[in-house]
Amino acid sequence: MSEKPDEFLRAVEATLFASETPMSVEALAAHLGDAAISDIRAALQEIAADYAQRGVHLVERAKRWHFETAPDLAHLLRREREQVRRLSRAATEVLAIIAYHEPVSRAEIESIRGVQTAKGTLDVLLEAGWARVAGRREVPGRPVIYATTPEFLEHFGLASRRDLPGIDELRATGLLDPVDDAFDALMGPDDDPDGGDEQSMSGQSEAAADIR
Repeated sequence: MSEKPDEFLRAVEATLFASETPMSVEALAAHLGDAAISDIRAALQEIAADYAQRGVHLVERAKRWHFETAPDLAHLLRREREQVRRLSRAATEVLAIIAYHEPVSRAEIESIRGVQTAKGTLDVLLEAGWARVAGRREVPGRPVIYATTPEFLEHFGLASRRDLPGIDELRATGLLDPVDDAFDALMGPDDDPDGGDEQSMSGQSEAAADIR
């Protein structure tokens, strides 16, 4: 590394600690006087290892780094009263389709689900910060296309979309059963859903879709 390792590590650590938002490797390098990307990556790995057994961890989410509470201590920081909004069954299905097929248009979402998607369903996901408008598809009509956000990955503890569970994993945890194997429909021809946009999820699927 180009500077004393301890001083450089301290500079990276202090920068991340003071930042109001997660930072990418490139942003850190620019902030620290155009430091070498390789030095930044090495420093992040060393700091993350140093914090691995502490009360806070340095983690990477969607190629951005930030400090967060150690998972086993999260219960100590929860407020006694939480306001919980639950995603409807339709919103949960739409979010899953976006996550597994992004970027995807509303028409493509409806084709996979087999039913029309209310505008309010997408609005809920946009408002929650889990989905975003990713541009327009260059086809006649130029439909809007949607993708997930870094906040989506952060909320579900995913480093990237590659960490999304597979169908077998979802079925093993029981998450497919309450929604009539809704995720199966994402990977192949879908059957006629038996519920509308206003129908709420139940059981473990509902818990998995909480917005806190």
